Amino acid sequence: MLKKLVNALRSLLGQCFSGEPQTTTTTGDHSLGHHGVSSSTVGVSALAQHLYHFEITSQVPEGLSRHVISSRKAQSNWYRKLAKAWRESKPPPNTPEEASRLVILTLQKHKQPDVEGLLAFYGLPIIYLLDELTTTESPQADGLKFKLHTLPVDGKTVPDGDGLNVYVSASDARESSQLPQEVLMAVIERNEARAVRNYSKADALQKQINDAGYRVLNINDEEILARRYRIRLRGIDAPENAQPYGKEAKDEFVKIVNGKCLTIWVFDEDQYGRCVGDAYCNGILVQKRMLRKGLAWHYTAYDKRPEFQQWEKEARAKRIGLWALSDPEKPWEWRKNNRQHRY
Repeated sequence: MLKKLVNALRSLLGQCFSGEPQTTTTTGDHSLGHHGVSSSTVGVSALAQHLYHFEITSQVPEGLSRHVISSRKAQSNWYRKLAKAWRESKPPPNTPEEASRLVILTLQKHKQPDVEGLLAFYGLPIIYLLDELTTTESPQADGLKFKLHTLPVDGKTVPDGDGLNVYVSASDARESSQLPQEVLMAVIERNEARAVRNYSKADALQKQINDAGYRVLNINDEEILARRYRIRLRGIDAPENAQPYGKEAKDEFVKIVNGKCLTIWVFDEDQYGRCVGDAYCNGILVQKRMLRKGLAWHYTAYDKRPEFQQWEKEARAKRIGLWALSDPEKPWEWRKNNRQHRY
């Protein structure tokens, strides 16, 4: 019985990521790479196809030499590394930003003109990510409880400069192992009710799903069952919305994460039931951006990382963001004096 229900649910479950290798297929005007990339973005699809072709023929694409400065032998070395990195990435790149990140991280020890040329050859983002090349983070796993790979973030659900709501597909390996059977049943029954236009029953089942901490989201015309997580960024404290620079902090946070799939390393849970963790967007630590833009404090009461202290110090020295104020009030002190505004 459960197996039949799981099979029925699969028609509802979409994925932000593709996991297992697939054979090369063509659909419409777009190609699907051997890693299952199904993107309308030509650059991502072309890169996936070329890496697949390289693994079969050991040949790099024609025309690449016009964009880079190194020899064909060096190019073969890049594609060997990239093919391995792409094959081992879980999930594989599905957006131009993710593909650029993979190229940059894989080839970070190679000449910058070559990296720029390779990205340009595929029409992938160059300046934005290359500017971060020397600052891409390596997550510290000490105390790590679990990782989340989110669906694209809706910026409208971001409450402030250091908290957000995210959704993780129920088809994710970790989530599927924890999916309650009653939620699975409710999703299938909801789908059946909608099929016969019994919308009152469908709405009741939707409420049951929501109350259990899940949502049925519509992403790119696909219905995706997803679990909701409330996230508190680890190690920083942004100004509250009612404080000076509170709006600027929230707006910057939204700008960073809106529409992006994040990787969140969860280390703890706070008193409000939020997961406390490090959020990575295209491989870059979100807290770092907030600190360097002067839109957050290093929350030293809960975090002792010296790099956080350094990033805050640099922003203070430049007097950017909230550090342009003569005497900015610490958010934790503001909350203590304005308890009615606490989360």
